[in-house]
Parts: sequence; C-alpha cells; structure tokens
Amino acid sequence: MHFDQLLDQAAALVQHDNKKTTMQFPANWCQGRTAFGGLSAALLYHAIVQQIEPSRRLLSLSTNFVGPLLAEQDFSISVEILREGKNSSQVLAKIQQDKQTCVIAIACFGAQRDSIIDVPVTKSMTLPPVTTEHILPYIEGIMPAFFQHVSLCPLQGGMPFTGADTSHLGGWMRFKQPPAQLTAAHVIALTDAWPPTLLQMYQQPAPASSMSWYLEFVTEPRLAANEWLGFEAITHHSKDGYGLEDGCIWSSDGKLIALTRQTVALFA
Repeated sequence: MHFDQLLDQAAALVQHDNKKTTMQFPANWCQGRTAFGGLSAALLYHAIVQQIEPSRRLLSLSTNFVGPLLAEQDFSISVEILREGKNSSQVLAKIQQDKQTCVIAIACFGAQRDSIIDVPVTKSMTLPPVTTEHILPYIEGIMPAFFQHVSLCPLQGGMPFTGADTSHLGGWMRFKQPPAQLTAAHVIALTDAWPPTLLQMYQQPAPASSMSWYLEFVTEPRLAANEWLGFEAITHHSKDGYGLEDGCIWSSDGKLIALTRQTVALFA
C-alpha cells in the first residue's frame, strides 16, 4: 500500500462526516513486530493537520512510542486541540489499538509574525552527492520490512553492527514510489527510516528502540516529489542503556529543513 493511501485513511478518521473509526496498515510497513515509527508519527501528524488553519505551519512535533502498534489490526486515531491562540495551536493526538495507547504526539503550529529578530542558519551540510552504488538494496529477512518503501544512501558512518568507532551517521533518503507531493508528513516518515546512530558501534546484532522523538521544522518544506533529502546525525551521550541523538534534515540543495532529536533505549 502506498504511503499516501495510508495518510488519506488517517485524515478520513478525523473528518466529521466520516463513519469509519478505525484503519489498518499492511505488514510490509513494519519494523520488527511494530509499525515503522516514521509511519505512525506521520499518520498522527497528518490527522492533526486536518484540524489546523492552513496559514499555520508545523513548528515542532514530539512523538512518544508507548507500545507496539501491530499490522493488519484495527486502530483508531484521536485528535484534541489543547489550545488555539491568535497565532499558534497546540494539539495532542493518540493512536490506540485494542484499548491500549500505542503512540502519542504533541504538535505545535504557528502563523507567520513580523519580528525585528532575524538569526540566520549557521549549520551547513557536509554530505557528498548521492551515488547509486551506495543506495541500499532491500534484502528480505535481514532489513526491516518498511525498507521496501524507502531508499537510503548512507555516505557517512557505518552500517549497523559493524563495530564502528563513531556514532556519526549521514546520507540521503527518499521514497521509492514518489508521493504526489512531498509534505511535512513525508519528511517525518523518512527521517525515522535511519537506524539509531549507536547501532553501528555494536560488534553484533543487538536490539534498540526509540522512546521519544522530537522534530523542529525550520521552514515549511517546499520540495520536489522525488527529491533526495539529506540526513546527518550523531549521538551526544550514551550511558546506562540510553542514548541521546541529534541530527539535521536537509533539502537536496543544502537548505536546513528540520532538526531531529531522539532518546534511544539500548538492550545490550
């Protein structure tokens, strides 16, 4: 099932004239036994944005992965407007399955305002161009199932479980089947397609799980549907089984789109 079809179903669940209250996703969008985290976060965002005045853009999205979201089983999405002010909106959304909360997200939207303060972006992208020989092929049984839908071209750091001496990870990402339009929902999903930066430091396979994830959008994405997006991330600190990861998402011409931060639980 195409990513855009899943987004359409999520949007329909929160429309007042829709009688359908649940949806499902196929197993080929899984990461292990649960939904690919980028999918569930993007579904929540897309449901939220249906309730937001179009003049307000996404400033931040905070997502917590509370429990597994299982494939081919009904789940519901609820959206609650916590506060809608003159210039900003704060919204809470939840995915529930079998009466259990699986994923929650809080989104902040803001309208453009005049300000005398203007601090330009000081970060710059260091990624080399996409090279076809570095695009990862999908290998069934070895890679997460959702890799059938995304293309990753890693150019910095190492592959998971290769005993790398760095936690720096970087490369390019896009959907294998281009969407009709590349929106914030698509950027959200693609950003989470990368493995935690710490996995490359393990000598052998070991489990890890994203617990919380925070995205801050520098600008509203205006991107070509088939555009490669850049990703660069590093773990700032890891101890006692938890790692703190920080990264940047870039347009193909080197403009900063968003900042990403996540807390990762390590089980070895």
